[in-house]
Amino acid sequence: MFLSWPIGPAFILAAVQISIGEKSCVLWSSAGLVVPRGSTFEVYCTFSCKSKKYIYSGNPPQKHSHQVFNDTTIYLKIDNLTSTTTFSCSCEDKLKLDPCGQDISTGYPPDSPKNIFCIYEIQKLESGVVNCSWDGGRDTFLWNHFVLRVRTLSGNVTGLLQFNVSMKGSVRPSVNFTVSRSVDYISVWVHARNSLGSAESPVINYTLRDRAKPSPPILGQPDCSSRKCEVKVEQSLNTSYLEIQYRADHQEWRTDPDSVGSSQVRSIATLEPYRLYHFRARSKFSFGLWSSWSSNVSSWTQEEAPSGALDVWIVHSPGSKSMTVLWKEPNTSISRGKITLYTVRVSSPSLNLTTNVSADSRNYTVPLCSHYEVTVWAHNSKGMSPPATMTPLYTEAEPLQHVNATANKSSVTISWRKPELTAAMYVVELYPEDFLLNELRWVLLNKSETTAVFSGIKPYECYEGAVYVFYNKSFVGKNRSNRVAALESEPKSSPSFKEKVEGNNVIVTWEKLPRAFRMGCITQYTIYVEGNTGYSQNYSVGASKTKLKIKNLLPDVYTLWMTASTAKGEGPKSHKGKFPIKQDNHLSLLLACVVAVLMVLLLLCLCQNPVVKQRFWELFQCLMLDVVPDPANSKWAKECTKEKGRLSIQLLSSGSTSTDQEEDTNLVDVEELFKQTTDTSLPTTDSAQLISLSPDADLTTLMYPPLTTYIKSLSHDSDTNTTVDYISSDGPGNMEDGEEEEAFEDMSFLPSHSIFLTEMLQFDGTLTLDAVKIDCSDLQTT
Repeated sequence: MFLSWPIGPAFILAAVQISIGEKSCVLWSSAGLVVPRGSTFEVYCTFSCKSKKYIYSGNPPQKHSHQVFNDTTIYLKIDNLTSTTTFSCSCEDKLKLDPCGQDISTGYPPDSPKNIFCIYEIQKLESGVVNCSWDGGRDTFLWNHFVLRVRTLSGNVTGLLQFNVSMKGSVRPSVNFTVSRSVDYISVWVHARNSLGSAESPVINYTLRDRAKPSPPILGQPDCSSRKCEVKVEQSLNTSYLEIQYRADHQEWRTDPDSVGSSQVRSIATLEPYRLYHFRARSKFSFGLWSSWSSNVSSWTQEEAPSGALDVWIVHSPGSKSMTVLWKEPNTSISRGKITLYTVRVSSPSLNLTTNVSADSRNYTVPLCSHYEVTVWAHNSKGMSPPATMTPLYTEAEPLQHVNATANKSSVTISWRKPELTAAMYVVELYPEDFLLNELRWVLLNKSETTAVFSGIKPYECYEGAVYVFYNKSFVGKNRSNRVAALESEPKSSPSFKEKVEGNNVIVTWEKLPRAFRMGCITQYTIYVEGNTGYSQNYSVGASKTKLKIKNLLPDVYTLWMTASTAKGEGPKSHKGKFPIKQDNHLSLLLACVVAVLMVLLLLCLCQNPVVKQRFWELFQCLMLDVVPDPANSKWAKECTKEKGRLSIQLLSSGSTSTDQEEDTNLVDVEELFKQTTDTSLPTTDSAQLISLSPDADLTTLMYPPLTTYIKSLSHDSDTNTTVDYISSDGPGNMEDGEEEEAFEDMSFLPSHSIFLTEMLQFDGTLTLDAVKIDCSDLQTT
């Protein structure tokens, strides 16, 4: 029953359209074609076909699952429709016929108009134009129709005016209409309507005299000198007041205090040379309101000679044989005209150079001299500026304290604390981390400043700063600021490195990341080292370093890579490099030699002690062979047995052979000789004999060395009751022939090669050659 009343007429209309054959279906809405936003309703389609039916929405059309109302009609339920939507229907066997469709709009009914404001602009003596505007309220998303109704009162005569305005959206509507100067009062109100409803504003009454204003003045082209401009003003009606305002580029409007009046030619005299000024004016009757502002007119004031010296700075790149003079383009208040050229003069005991450079230049390179000063002037069409002088030779003075740099998204601020001494001025520098002259930014500040702000900073760029304080022309202090970046992130790349192996050390060198990949200020580089046997270590170095020596690596094969880091994190890993550390054989040999030398030196030092020496001798005695060759078995001893008490010694001449040696023997006479000795380590005997040689022996053929130690003679026939005899080291002391005695000093019976045997052989008692053995147990060195 709820749908019966709108569906009936819709069925009749659908039947008529279908019978004509123009379309295969008819579409309509249960809520109409315009609905309030957020509405819920149904969309119906009635068909003439019997085949399958479809319903769509949107653009491009999207098929929806529908419900069946009867055999010829289907419908779709719509919930919360918030925008204008197109709905359409089609039949499967009527594809040649046009589908049916409709746009269903959504919106709001109009609000009551408010804030009605009317202005009466008198353009002629007979009439004026009234402009009324109002606030139409919220956007209805529909076409709105406004009707402005005006009731006029001229004396006792009233009139009624009506003006129609149609619009869509939230633009403030307005209406202009002409009224006679005889009209004193008006009453206005506004009626608003759209497809969803209507509304009306309250009535507003105006006295036209209070709302009256003249038309805007018309200004002529100003005529200017360097400090003054004259402006001609034209108006359609005489007014009581005229106000002129002026401003230079990017400045606030200022009112000329002498411009308020009724004069038609105004002179503005508080201007600066070489400035582009803009002018505007407005007027007012003795009643009502000020007129609207006139259109702007503009003009340049004329030039004057520059009023101030340039800001000049000198930069010296390390290692360069020249210096660069920098200067800033003067602002308009100093230049007072268009700069045509700059003059640079370099004065020193050995150089006097003056050069003119173009107006576009901001620097000039001069040769590096020992003592000089640089002077720069700026020129315009009216003259040149005062000289700006700077010298690069300063005496280092107390630097500033607490120099700090901070950054935001678009600027860097450098601040410092005032020094205890009175400063004359400051120069503040800002430059990217890798100093480039064309990217250097600097500013000269007076002594009262403690901050410098640099705008237009690039993101992901690392900046450094420095502050110079000038106490006078020759004493300057300097201090650098910390590094800052407007925006930062992890580095995009990693350093490129090289490794060089030196023994068990490796030297790693790398290049700084290109500025485009740093993404801010690099805080550190990290070197990672891993060995095949499990060794792992990383080394962190400062951002200013480009070299690292890793020491004392054990023999292994190592893998090395690097990363760079900012305050936001660590960047990607570099390529990996491998290097071997080999065993150093030369070092091992050197160490062994050093240890051996140290041991020998230690032994030599210990041997200087008699007790230690005795212990070593006992140790070496134990290590000696137990069996000592028996001299009694020698051929020489056998010959000796033929003649008792005589010693036959085989002497070899330089030209004799072994056969001759056997045939030619010399006999030694042994005589008993008592010898006094203070060495208690040697045993004594009552049967000491002196051994003498035969005078017939050729002493020059003796082959034994002249010095030997003593020989203890023991009988090898028995281990007990042996007779101990000695051979004296004094030699044949009783030899009668002096020549033979001299020759005897060059021979000995037995050679001694022991370093421990330092005493002379002692020849005491009788030597029995068939029972001679060597016993070293009682030998000592002194």
